[in-house]
Amino acid sequence: MTEEAQEHTRDRAQEQGQRPDSGRVALITGASRGIGYGVAEALVARGDRVVITGRNEDALKEAVERLGADRVVGIAGKAHDEAHQAAAVDRAMEAFGRIDFLVNNAGTNPVFGPLADMDLGVARKVYETNVISALGFAQRTWHAWQKDHGGAIVNIASIAGLSPSPFIGAYGMSKAAMINLTIQLAHEMAPGVRVNAIAPAVVKTRFAQALYEGREAEAAAAYPLGRLGVPSDIGGAAAFLTSEQSEWVTGQTLVVDGGIFLNAGVG
Repeated sequence: MTEEAQEHTRDRAQEQGQRPDSGRVALITGASRGIGYGVAEALVARGDRVVITGRNEDALKEAVERLGADRVVGIAGKAHDEAHQAAAVDRAMEAFGRIDFLVNNAGTNPVFGPLADMDLGVARKVYETNVISALGFAQRTWHAWQKDHGGAIVNIASIAGLSPSPFIGAYGMSKAAMINLTIQLAHEMAPGVRVNAIAPAVVKTRFAQALYEGREAEAAAAYPLGRLGVPSDIGGAAAFLTSEQSEWVTGQTLVVDGGIFLNAGVG
């Protein structure tokens, strides 16, 4: 379908009160809740069809129902499991016939403490889940669709990958690697595929709860914009980076931090 035909179809759908259909498809990892779900919401709202992954099958089913089972497919599994990666990409191709966008959001941070005392097995798990899984999904979407047809990849990193992150150093280390992975893939996959990252500050999700629970007002006071992030903040950024409005943007890390970095060096 040509871009003109797609636009006409979207206009007709809106006139008839129907949901728009962009003709595009996204695969979003770790999207049963939190940031991944926020990204899925944003892409579904503009008319994309979406495949979402998550570890908990029940939570994934609930997310599919909320987002709309007519547009969304869920596949449960662990992001670092290569068989799951293959199954997710195969399911997207079976269901929708294409994968225009990949959003690597799945991540873990199972440990709190100094790097000097960290069990190396835990560090490996963090790196494998946060970085190697993103590379695995990128390889598979590249070979399944994007190599021949183009598209975009968005890696959800963190400001922890751009600055010291006390007591979550393994997480920060993995996110720094994810940012460099973004640069490497952007260079390698150009010109057909654009690859960018988003580095959020603290977003109000279950994953980040320990960073603000019971002290949200205090935590938010450190941000020049006066609040913590919410998943839709990241969803909006991901929608931009997978849109025609960002066609000349690749290899970049978009910091979405409520202005917290403006405080650097102030004291």
